[in-house]
Amino acid sequence: MELSTAAKKVVVFDYGFGNVRSAERALARTGADVEITRDYDRAMNADGLLVPGVGAFAACMKGLKEARGDWIIDRRLSGGRPVMGICVGMQILFARGIEHGEETEGLDEWPGSVEPLQADIVPHMGWNTVDAPTDSELFAGLDADARFYFVHSYAVHDWSLETHNAAIRAPRVTWSTHGKPFVAAVENGALWATQFHPEKSGDAGAQLLNNWIGTL
Repeated sequence: MELSTAAKKVVVFDYGFGNVRSAERALARTGADVEITRDYDRAMNADGLLVPGVGAFAACMKGLKEARGDWIIDRRLSGGRPVMGICVGMQILFARGIEHGEETEGLDEWPGSVEPLQADIVPHMGWNTVDAPTDSELFAGLDADARFYFVHSYAVHDWSLETHNAAIRAPRVTWSTHGKPFVAAVENGALWATQFHPEKSGDAGAQLLNNWIGTL
């Protein structure tokens, strides 16, 4: 069933890491006009840019830079143009990633480190609930017990970004728990992201993507 959203142009950024076809199909379900590309002009001019990510933090950062994705994301955000990251596409938005003792610089849009999950069972694979802020736009219309699909071994366990200017809306941070609580999603101005895979999360994921598209 196609959800009721005006056709917005959305680019799924193809830098070699991510389930781009799954993301394309999920976004198309919202009624968006979706294209998979790494073309600079198309990525810059789209109403929304989706950055997926699967694999190691360091490899994703390398692929992103080779495709000039780091520059595109920075330029879009500088102009208030919406960007959404998924899974490792969220993780690379933080300052650094630490995997197997190796530290890799991220895009530093948010402070914090992506580190190994602190849980008895890793990876965290399967369905889980989240604790979203009451004023969340991303999770609007979703029940508190809605479940989303996670596949990851690393996460951000601490959130340190604060907004002291009353005129600027503070970031809305959503949490989930696997062993220790971790950041499951962030809404911060034009930059939104999820640790889970909305494109694999059934109707709940479709509603979440529809919420994002509706803000473009």
